Amino acid sequence: MAQPDNFGFGEEAALLKESARKFFADNFPTDQLHVLVATDPDPYRPVAAPWREDLWRQMVELGWTALAVPESAGGVAMPLSAVAGLVEEAGHAAFPCPLLGTLNTIYVLSGCGPEGEAALSAIAQGHAATLAITNRQGSWDVSRCDVRLAQNSLDGTAWYVQDAGKVSHLLVSAYDGERLCLYWVDVTAPGVTVTPDAIIDLTRDQAHVTFQNVVVDGQRVTEVCTDAVPVLKAAMPAIWTLLAADMVGAGEWLLQTTTEYARTRQQFDRPLGFFQAIKHPLVNVMIEVDKSKSLVYNAACAFDSEPDKATGYAHMAKSAASDMASFGSSRAVQFHGGIGFTWECYVHLYFKRQKHSQLFFGDGPWHRRRLALSLIDREAHAG
Repeated sequence: MAQPDNFGFGEEAALLKESARKFFADNFPTDQLHVLVATDPDPYRPVAAPWREDLWRQMVELGWTALAVPESAGGVAMPLSAVAGLVEEAGHAAFPCPLLGTLNTIYVLSGCGPEGEAALSAIAQGHAATLAITNRQGSWDVSRCDVRLAQNSLDGTAWYVQDAGKVSHLLVSAYDGERLCLYWVDVTAPGVTVTPDAIIDLTRDQAHVTFQNVVVDGQRVTEVCTDAVPVLKAAMPAIWTLLAADMVGAGEWLLQTTTEYARTRQQFDRPLGFFQAIKHPLVNVMIEVDKSKSLVYNAACAFDSEPDKATGYAHMAKSAASDMASFGSSRAVQFHGGIGFTWECYVHLYFKRQKHSQLFFGDGPWHRRRLALSLIDREAHAG
């Protein structure tokens, strides 16, 4: 099945994206973001995860958390290309919330068959969730984790758990003997301890979650998949694509803000943007943002219509977005001059978000290496 000419981004997707941008512009302008997350510049401040739960509840009421949930579980089942547009706008606003983690969880649960239906229904009804699938070394190999099932209880620690302070449930990978399984875990279950990590990104929170004799009881802790490796691998293209979409949104904000500053800031009796040393690199940033956006929607459309190509295209999207994030963020800080390095300038919020996203689930070189290896392997088998 070939991709449609518009990447599958139809009228409904465009309306969703437009309404999301208006929602964030009306309810959460950047000055409110700065007040919310950047009140204390002390590097030794206590770890905190401030966020607007009232706005998150409005997002749930708008049905945004149910967009990717299959209809059989009470969701809307919109294509990934439409969901990517929503995530792009959340990235443009740098809105602190568990949207990305919840969507990632949905795409994993959707591959779990009937066992995942109850968890998907809970998400459709408003429960936020996130993945707890990474080991202490931060390996992005989905088959590696530090949690084990023994005598019907979970023990071990999941690391680099995103927005763990904002969710009610975790989707945990754990080994039961030689099998990697997935468990739907209530964060309030006995034996679950969420320990916040100090990270550079002020708009997100991260934690490591320890499981000590957490009993799989079918209520607070439920097994939803007994063969998790193929399920996780199948979901990764969607996960990489959505993270890249978030980076595209943040990259657009940095480009637009820096361009506006270059129009208004006077230097030597001329706007800063008059000088080639400013306007030429800004054009290069624009090209990188547009390239990344095209690759994001290409990857999203492939996930929807050409699943055999989804992994390769998602590698391309995340690789390009990671490189764009690094380049665009550094140019934004530099072109704001002395004020760009200050805590009061909003640019640092997006710079830090982009740096976190750049490395999360693999940076540009990591994805290019995986893509190259897959192409070499395919050619070897074809020969």
